[in-house]
Amino acid sequence: METPRIARPRTVGRPCSVASALALVGEKWALLAVREILLGNRRFDAIARNTGAPRDILTTRLRALEAAGILERRPYQDRPPRFEYHLTPPGRALQPVLQTLAAWGDRWVEAPPPVVFRHEDHALDAVLICRECGEEVAPGSVRPHRHAPGWSAAGPLAQ
Repeated sequence: METPRIARPRTVGRPCSVASALALVGEKWALLAVREILLGNRRFDAIARNTGAPRDILTTRLRALEAAGILERRPYQDRPPRFEYHLTPPGRALQPVLQTLAAWGDRWVEAPPPVVFRHEDHALDAVLICRECGEEVAPGSVRPHRHAPGWSAAGPLAQ
């Protein structure tokens, strides 16, 4: 069964999954909102407090994430109407991305780590494992083997 896709954003430059993903979630407040929802903070006030985002900007980011299919609003109160934010499957799939980004920050920026992720009763390290051979993927050992039509590794092909 094929994985359903969310709407592909328009990007400029090289066709690239990184560029497409960043067009949807690459803004600071967007990823921090996803972090908060992953941590169980689903109400606007908690997301605003815990991210430090200006309320107007956070509102805009949450609406964009909803429009992209990364999260959805669900009512939790009728009078006055109030909503919680819940991640969709594509939104929940951002968890390892955030854990990997946090691991990078723990190694290169923060000391000691402000949050430690755990799996069962032990610390969890974010690593890439090759599905084919089962080995850990070291930085610098990965090379692209497929390019978008009209592009090479160096850039656009001459027309």
